[in-house]
Amino acid sequence: METVTSENIIRLLNWRYATKSFDTSKKLNDVQLATLLNAIQLAPSSYGLQPYQIIVVSNQEVKETLKDAAYGQPQLAQASQVLVFARTKNYTIAHVDEYAANIIATRGVTAEEIKGYVDTMKGTVESQTQDELAVWNSKQAYLALGFLLESAALNGIDACPMEGFDAAKFDEILGLDAKNLASVVIATIGFRSTEDDSQHYKKVRKSQEDLFIHI
Repeated sequence: METVTSENIIRLLNWRYATKSFDTSKKLNDVQLATLLNAIQLAPSSYGLQPYQIIVVSNQEVKETLKDAAYGQPQLAQASQVLVFARTKNYTIAHVDEYAANIIATRGVTAEEIKGYVDTMKGTVESQTQDELAVWNSKQAYLALGFLLESAALNGIDACPMEGFDAAKFDEILGLDAKNLASVVIATIGFRSTEDDSQHYKKVRKSQEDLFIHI
């Protein structure tokens, strides 16, 4: 694997695109998949709460079923894996308590030492309605998606973020309601087909002058 430099990062980000067709004969190996999942795990989230889970779908039959619930988009059946980013639905201070216990176990601190931080988190959760928390938690899932997309590019792996799917049907197929989860966004990962013409398109982006405002 080449050394990651600033030049390589930009080149690889230019190389990546929303893959429209995957090579069904190529699958991620265990190391490649683990690398992407580790990157997702390390993604930032508000307070570090990670109010979401990711369903990793490798089973071909399930991918075919999900394809039907994604308006027949071929990537779902072609990809090595389909990743479904799902927010926690009924979000309460009990989830904060779980996170606090993880902090205590991981960092070797006491509950008293982090009480102020925990109280702040609980106040944030309690001050919002479940509808507001749904938006907040969904935003955190998108941060994790961003880490997936960049990490995939830096490792020469193709991906396609997708919002074009029937979330209710996905939730039903994957049994997410029973897990207190609701699908937010998905991504297909694998390796591009040589027949996918989209890989040759020039990127169309705002100029830096139009995109950035320096103050």
